Amino acid sequence: MANETNPSRRLRLGMVGGGQGAFIGGVHRIASRIDDRYELVAGALSSNAERAAASAAELGIAADRSYVSYEEMATAEAARDDGIDAVSIVTPNHVHFGPAKAFMEAGIHVICDKPLTTTLDDALELARIAEKTGVIFGLTHNYTGYPMVRQAREMVANGDLGKIRVIQAEYVQDWLSVKEEGGDNKQANWRTDPAQSGPAGSVGDIGTHAYNLACFVSGLELVELCADLEAFVPGRALDDNAHMMLRFEGGAKGMLWCSQVAPGNENGLALRIYGEKGGLEWKQEHPNHLTYSPFGEAPRTITRGGHGSSATAGRVTRIPPGHPEGYLEGFANVYSDVAEAITARLEGREPDKDALDFPTVMDGVRGVKFIESAVESSAKGGTWVKTKVAL
Repeated sequence: MANETNPSRRLRLGMVGGGQGAFIGGVHRIASRIDDRYELVAGALSSNAERAAASAAELGIAADRSYVSYEEMATAEAARDDGIDAVSIVTPNHVHFGPAKAFMEAGIHVICDKPLTTTLDDALELARIAEKTGVIFGLTHNYTGYPMVRQAREMVANGDLGKIRVIQAEYVQDWLSVKEEGGDNKQANWRTDPAQSGPAGSVGDIGTHAYNLACFVSGLELVELCADLEAFVPGRALDDNAHMMLRFEGGAKGMLWCSQVAPGNENGLALRIYGEKGGLEWKQEHPNHLTYSPFGEAPRTITRGGHGSSATAGRVTRIPPGHPEGYLEGFANVYSDVAEAITARLEGREPDKDALDFPTVMDGVRGVKFIESAVESSAKGGTWVKTKVAL
């Protein structure tokens, strides 16, 4: 069973965004409950007061803990003896900064959807607030929670591949191959709007996942990139396709392709890493399999929960091999790891060290810097742009 612990109680969770008609809010709510570590008790679920109240009622949130604004919610919950332990922020990108700042300053732990913010200055400010307040901050790059991704990270760290030479990451979709924005498609509308999504489209929406996965598994920091962003659909304000060359610390080189205009692809997130001694390949649409290719030997398939799977992967595995396990469980693993960190704090003990692999506010900062560097590089005709950032 994944993340087995004996917490003293469920954590009290609040949510900002995720009301009626929202997709990602439901995903986060399911993820938070899979391991029975949280109870949703409060929310500012919509900027529309009527929809917020109706959404809260549907979810069983008491009327006096349904709030009109996140500011009101942060103040009120911080003052309650039974106030929330953590807040989940599941709003469009441009409404991440304000809630995260308000809840951290109120001493409430934060779980935020990616990307962290729409500007690097805002991301850096959140990192400084997190450091000052000491709150726990989890960023839901959910693919880091997949068992075979954890397995791959461990194998790289153990030296199974030797020194890393080449990293290739891609995330390709086709749902924006035609102009979806401007109508009733809420997801397309905000994701293609610079005022809500930030300075990038496909790069910010899915390219950040490919970038984060490459760094998470390799353990390497990206130091420089060269990018070519394009909006192929006429009238689209943000990129829907990007190609990049990457340079990592230690001399590893890489490539990244993200696209939302590649017909025939649904959620084609894939990672390939090659070192002096071997290679690894993982595909999100076949998440239970990790291909390991030691140099000079036949490739072998490691299966989640099966032969060759490590205790690290087993810790975040719930069901026997051969049964589908992936997207929701990946989110749940991030949520449960954050829960372990928070619960350990409440109980005055050290957390399970294996639970501390979840993405943090600094991963969010690096993700926003990646987005801004890609946009800058493309605008300058594909010049190399530095990506390293520090507080």
